[in-house]
Parts: sequence; structure tokens; C-alpha cells
Amino acid sequence: MTASRLSSGGLVDRSRPVSFTFDGKSLSGFAGDTLASALIAEDRLLVGRSFKYHRPRGVLTAGSSEPNALLTIGTGARSEPNTRATVQELYDGLVAKSQNRWPSLDFDIGAFNSLLSPFLGAGFYYKTFMWPKAFWEKVYEPFIRMAAGLGKLTMESDPDRYEKAWAHCDLLVVGGGAAGLSAALTAGRAGLRVILADEDFLLGGSLNASRAAVGGVKAPDFAANAVSELSSLANVTLMPRTTVFGWFDDMVFGAAEKVQKHVAEPSHDRPVERLWRIVAKHAILATGAIERPLVFGGNDKPGILTASAVSTYVNRFGVTPGSRVAVFTSGGTGYRTAHDLKAAGIEVAAIIDTRDAAADRAPDGVKVHYRGAVVDTMGGKRLTGIITERSGFEEKIGCDALAMSGGWSPVIHLACQRGAKPVWSAEKQVFLAPESDPRLALAGAAAGLETLGEAIADGAAKAKAVLSALGKTAATADVPEVEEQDFAGHQPVWYVGGARSKAFVDYQNDVHVKDLALAQRENYTSIELTKRYTTSGMATDQGKIANVNATGIVASMRGVDPAVVGTTTFRPFYTPVSLGVIAGTSRDEHGRPVRRSPLHGWAEKNGAVFVEAGLWYRSSYFPKGEEKTWREAAHREVMAVRKAAGLCDVSTLGKIEVFGPDAAEFLNRLYCNPMLKLPVGKARYGLMLREDAMVHDDGTVSRLAENHFFITTTTAMAGEVLSHMEFYHQAQWPELKVRFVSVSDQWAQMAIAGPKARAILSRVVDADLSDEGFPYLSARDVRLKGGLSARLFRISFSGELAYELSVPAAYGEAVADYIMECGAEHGITPYGLEALNILRIEKGFVTHAELNGTVTADDAGYGKMMGMQKPDFVGKQMATRFGLTAADRMQLVGLKPVDPKNEIRAGAHLLREGAEPSMANDQGLVTSNCISPVLGHPIALALLKSGRERMGETIIVFDRLRGDEFPAIVCPPVFIDPENERLKGEAQVSPQAKEEASR
Repeated sequence: MTASRLSSGGLVDRSRPVSFTFDGKSLSGFAGDTLASALIAEDRLLVGRSFKYHRPRGVLTAGSSEPNALLTIGTGARSEPNTRATVQELYDGLVAKSQNRWPSLDFDIGAFNSLLSPFLGAGFYYKTFMWPKAFWEKVYEPFIRMAAGLGKLTMESDPDRYEKAWAHCDLLVVGGGAAGLSAALTAGRAGLRVILADEDFLLGGSLNASRAAVGGVKAPDFAANAVSELSSLANVTLMPRTTVFGWFDDMVFGAAEKVQKHVAEPSHDRPVERLWRIVAKHAILATGAIERPLVFGGNDKPGILTASAVSTYVNRFGVTPGSRVAVFTSGGTGYRTAHDLKAAGIEVAAIIDTRDAAADRAPDGVKVHYRGAVVDTMGGKRLTGIITERSGFEEKIGCDALAMSGGWSPVIHLACQRGAKPVWSAEKQVFLAPESDPRLALAGAAAGLETLGEAIADGAAKAKAVLSALGKTAATADVPEVEEQDFAGHQPVWYVGGARSKAFVDYQNDVHVKDLALAQRENYTSIELTKRYTTSGMATDQGKIANVNATGIVASMRGVDPAVVGTTTFRPFYTPVSLGVIAGTSRDEHGRPVRRSPLHGWAEKNGAVFVEAGLWYRSSYFPKGEEKTWREAAHREVMAVRKAAGLCDVSTLGKIEVFGPDAAEFLNRLYCNPMLKLPVGKARYGLMLREDAMVHDDGTVSRLAENHFFITTTTAMAGEVLSHMEFYHQAQWPELKVRFVSVSDQWAQMAIAGPKARAILSRVVDADLSDEGFPYLSARDVRLKGGLSARLFRISFSGELAYELSVPAAYGEAVADYIMECGAEHGITPYGLEALNILRIEKGFVTHAELNGTVTADDAGYGKMMGMQKPDFVGKQMATRFGLTAADRMQLVGLKPVDPKNEIRAGAHLLREGAEPSMANDQGLVTSNCISPVLGHPIALALLKSGRERMGETIIVFDRLRGDEFPAIVCPPVFIDPENERLKGEAQVSPQAKEEASR
């Protein structure tokens, strides 16, 4: 038994000792301890150093609001910094190390910063690192980066597993304390599907640290009985070790569950953490309240804790932070702690009460100093005494621990994460959550209630309200009676004047009262600006300890009510969440999702070489026989398409279904070309602009029925186009009756292109595919001859007679196999992305290589396509700007080298003949290039200033990266079949066509 471990009491299992190390020294505790309680039991009050001044710091709280006791847990790849000792469950073999100190915790050279504190006030870095300017990159920034942070990350790969899961319930109860257990029991007994989540490993909250009697039994026993009953109900799920960190749209809550964070060697068969997305019809926040520290001189020494933390360590864990404890309070909580200490046999040195008088009864023999204040403390690495002041007289009181209580702040963070502002209660002197969503209620201390009995009754009442809203009736059950000593509420004292040393507000960031005062003097009076200027509330606890005190102090300095000052913004996450649990299984080779087309298996069977295109694996080319390079294979594939037929997987195109009576109007506004009168059964090329009139994306729009459209997008922009549509429907045109959904993965889509395409598909599709029966730009639902429903589009990205066939994804590979079988006698060949690129360059079709975000429709040669007579469309107003209609804008052209041996490369710049290479002389750039197997020489697409006026001009291709500089001829971007005869499937490659194209 250690000196600070009580001989009896507590909820720890004294029959199960647990060994651990702290800074290399072997220590011990019991099962049921936290790391903090075990350290206190070993009389290890010094556990860390503050961030800026490296001041000695000890445990302050007993929960997740802890700002001081941040330790690195584990070794090697499982090393995890900034873990709160107050919530870290003790386990056998745990290795803990202190942080932010060198060479050791007891002797930290960084403490020298305290001597420099007069020069390190709020905003010193803004003022200090401005000059000399040259020092920033070489001196200041490296120094700041070296000093930043507390713990150190391991650079080893995380060996553990993480996973994500969904859960659904009628009622989510956040918090397993008195109000939460009461709410869960009431709802669970009535048959609701209930999830109760709490960050602690032992459900019960403050009940586990209370000496009150609830329902005739001790409070911890009442909690244990409630947990036992809830565990027996099949409709109730208990989730201890689970922090609900965020409240999102549609009543979705994010929660992080620590599955194996309390074992030394996690099993590889289970995750160490699990991210839950909980969808609830209703939720009750029974998250309790955080005790506010008092702000006085020297209030940060090891041995100074909040009063509730002292009670928790004494009653729940059976440990004491000192043998002679003083209590400094502005309300009844301090008296409760004094009684807890006395009952445990611990000497109470005195109670210092800031109030003039109080009805609260002190333990027998304990002196109370009314109208008193602690103005300073004694000791270095731990508290040895306090200096009190009362009516102008000072007194030194020897003690080795101080319990302080400045009131309570309801934990309303989740209720305010979606923008609702906390409301100041003048009656209770706390910030309360505003009424927002009726499906979310607060209960117990989170709702501003102060007693255990009130919390239990309120939890049951809030659950009954949920039952009523869901048409259920609560089972008959009496609210248990609570026998506890009544203590008065608090009279807030934001700051104790007369401090001789620093009075800290934000412990972790070393923000003290004078920093807040400086911020006000320098006009950073908004609480948001005060926060950023002083860094108060910017530590890893996100201001849970500091923020309300900071608001109260700033309000006092400005002579206004705290309601005027307000609070800073509440955001997820409530407490820090590991990157591992956010990533889940998306790591290593699964770091980003891999998307495989429904035809991936077909491509593999045909020998495809794949290339990563965004998240997709796309077939690049299909090598055969003696072919040794991608170009040999791609050229063969191109010639097969031009002479016979080819099959290409285009499933990766974005596919979006659009429905509704206003679907045509919606698309007419989104696309710059007319869509309103597109006939049913027809497709149209669609050009979508951004608000600034630059081309956003292109694709096709097909009208399958009067109120049903099917659009395709480029592979790369599928997600962005959908987001674009969602924005305009929600924010700009919510009155339009239209719905849309991505079906990119639902359909396997394949292009069958070439003069023989009609003959091949006629054996597959049960429809008339003649020019009369299925003309160019037709789009219809069809049936395959085996009875499978499909969609057929007569569109071409190669310039040849071509169709795109869509079938349900599961049938894609089988249908492609059958098409290849039917096309064998016609010489059908699979072709990939490289051949597709050559085919489209020969035909002058653009991709995002040309539509690079700086190109207008007119630049790309589609100016006449814009329906400027339409009432409006996205980008119409900006399209008429002078800069977008200037004569010298870069326009799409084709290029042919004067010497066919010179290969034009994408990225090369264009210069006038005789011009020196410079930005001033830059005329444009090459966007796409290939060697045309049809023409037998290199060709390219480019953006050239006033390009359409310069046909036939000789221009210099300048490529410094590759050392190339040679002349090329500006020509139209369509190199093959400018009259589009091939779309009918009749034309063949002839010498005359070659000659015409080369001219």
C-alpha cells in the first residue's frame, strides 16, 4: 500500500494489482484505476510541464477536460502522445512518459522560459518575429517549429486495426451518469431502441464518486444496478469507452469507441478503435458539467485540483492527493469535498469561502474563512502551502493539496456544434444551450440542474417526452429518492485580485490574467479575437477549463455582463480523436479507395495493362504478340477501330439520372447549350460552365422520357459535377421539382466503334440499328437478344460509327465477352485509354487537357453552341465580359510539324518565328499530342492566341524541358474526316482522305 492510497474504500479491485512504468520507473496500481489515480496513489503529483513557460504541472481534474496531465502512452509504433492520464484506463504493462521537458521532468531546462515571461506575453510572436525580414525563413520559422507541440509522434507504421460502423436507434443517450442512466432506464423499459454512450470505462458518472444514497442504496451501487438492468434489456445497447464527439445533419452523431486501448498487446482480430455513425430519432444529452477552477496567484502548482476531482479520487479510486488538504470555494461544492475528505480520514486544513456567509455546514472541527481568498501559493514542484487574505489580513496555511471550486459549466458543446449560440443564464450564472432541434434535449447538469435528485428526475422526464413524441407510454416506475446533503449554489468569482504571481486561466497554454488584459488594451476585445491573440482556449482541451472563466474575466474588465462577451465557437471534435479511427481501413494500399470498372475482369482476360486514372484502374492498352511498347499496341488498336471495330470500356464516365417535371428546365440552366426541347429518345453533347464562364465539364445529355434524363460526365469530374448540381438545386433553384442521383457504379458501359460496329451490335441488340431506325444521337432503352434490359446511345468519341451500350453492372463482363465473340469475324479488337486518346486527337475532340479551367466555350470552338438567347444559364452573365471576348484569347487549334520527324509534346510553348523565348512572347501551349497511325506523322492540339485567324501560319514549338525547338504548321483541330462521313459507317481510310487531312 502506498502512502497516498487509502487503506479502504473506492471502486478499484484491490485483489488485482497492475504494474506500469512512468518515465522508466516501475509503479503499481489496481484494476479500475486510471493512470492519473495510480500516479496520485504513488504520490507522483508532478506529471508534466506547461507549453510556453515549462512550469511544473500536476493533475487538475478527473475527466476529459484535463489540461495538464498529458502523457505519451506506449512504445515504438504504439506510442501515442498527448493522452490524458485522467481518462487512460490502467492496464498491466502500460508505459507512460512525461512530455515537453528536457532532459527530465524534475530538471527541465525549458523552465528558463519562466524567467523570460515578461517578454513572452500575449502576441509576442506577432511583434517579435517581424524583423529582420531575412531571419524568418532561416531562424524564426525553424525555431518555432522546433518548439511547437507537446508530445512527439512516432514515425513507425501503426500496427493496429481500425474500423467504422453504423448504428440506428430511437433514442441516443449521451452520458452514463445519473441523468443518462435514468433516461435510458425509462426509455428502455418502454421498449425503445436505446443506445447509451459514455467516455468512461465505468458507467455511472458522478454516482461513482458520491456518498449519497439513491433508492435506499449507495450511489455507486445504484449505478451498478441500473447498468445491470440495462444490460439485460435486448433493446438497449451500452457503449462505455465511447466518446460522442459530434452532432451532424439528420440526427447523425459521430462517436469514437476505444475497443482495445486498455490492453498492452491488442488482438489483431479486433480493432483498437471503432468510429460509429449513430443515426437517432431523438437524443438526450446527459453530459454533465465541468467544474470551473478559481483564478488566483500561483493556481497551477501540482497538488491543486478541482474539488470534484478530489472527491472522485477519494471516493471512486481510494487515493488522496495530499494528507492535509485545504479547500477554496465560492459555493457548496467545496463543502461537499471537505466532508468527503473528512469521511476518508484526511485532514482538512481549512475552508476558504469567498462568500460573506453560507448555510453550508463544514465538517466538525474545520475552520471556515468567510470573505476569504487565496492570493498566492507556496512550493515549487508541489504545493506546500497557501497564502490567504481576508479583510486586509494575510495568513499562511500549510497544506500539501488544495481543492478549489469556482462553480460549474454545463457541457453543452454537442448542442452548439451546428451554430446555435449558448445563452447566458443570469440566474444560474452559466451558459446554457439554446432551444434548437426538438429532437435533441439536455438533461441533468447539462441542463443547468445542480443536485443528484434533480438530475435523476430530469433524465426520466426527458425520456418520457421522447416516448410521447414517438407514440409510446412510459412503464410505471417511481423515481428513486435521493438522500444527500444539500449544498448552496455558487457565487461566481472570476478572478481573485491581489495576486503576487501569475494567475492562470488556460493552464496548457500558460495564458494568465494579464494576457487577457493586454488583449483588451490592444483592442482585441471580441472574445474570438481575444482567444486567438492570447491562445486562451486553443489548447488540446479546447477551452473546456478556460473558456467560461476567460469570458467572465473579460466581461469584468470591460464592465459588461458575460452575455455581452459571449463564447467562442463550438466545433467537433468534442475531444481529440485519433487519425487512425477517422481513416478506418483506408490505409497503406487502401489509403484511398480503388475503383475497378465492371469490365475490369473482361479487360484482364484480354491482356490489358492498367493505369491509375484518379481512383480508377483503367485499361491503358492491350499488347499482342511481339509488341514491345504501348505505342505499338495503341496504333494497332486505332487502326482496328478505323478499319473494322473496337470495344472500349467507358464505364468510368460519371453517370447521373435526373428526374422530375422540372428536369428539363434544370438542365437547361446548368448547360450553356439548349436542353429544354431535347426530344425524347435523343442525346446531345452538353457543355457545362462555371459561374465565371469557364468550361466546367462536358459530356452528354440523353432524354429517355419526358421527365427522365441521363447525363454523362468526364471520369475526373463526376463528383464535382454532382456537387455542382446539388449546390444549384439547394441554394439557387430550390423551387424546381427535380431529383438526381449518381448511378456511375450501377451501369457497365462500353463503346463499340468502327465501320463494322452496326453489324456486330445487330447480333446483340434486339432493335433496328439502321440509320433510319436508330439515327445518330439516338438514346433509348433496348433489350438484348437474351432478354436483358439495356440502354443504347449512338454517340461517338472516335469520329467513327459508334454506339455506347449500358447494361447492369453485374452483366457487364458477360455482355462484353459476347460482343467480342460476335465481332470476331469482323475483326473486333479491344482498345484502351491510349488508343482512345489518339482517336479523339485525330478527330479534334477535347478533354480536360484542353478544358483546363481557363478556357471558355468560344476558346474551345463551341461559341456558337451557347444558347445566348436562353433566359439564363450558369455562366451566361460573365461570358460577355470584355476579357472573355477579346480577339487575342487563346483558341483551340491543331498543329503539324514541318518535319514529320519532330514529335510535338504536350506542355511545350508556342512562339512566333524569330521571337526570343520569354513570357512576354509566349503565344500559347500544346495541350495534347500523339503520332497519328492514320496520317503517319505527329499531330497535336494546342491553345494559341487568336488561333482561328492563324490557320496555315508557321509557328515555333519551344520545349526547353526536352531541348526541342522546331517549326510547326497551325491547322484546324480536326485532322480526320472533317465532313463526318465516318459517323455513318461507310467511309474507309483512303489515300485521298490521307491527303486531304494532311493538307
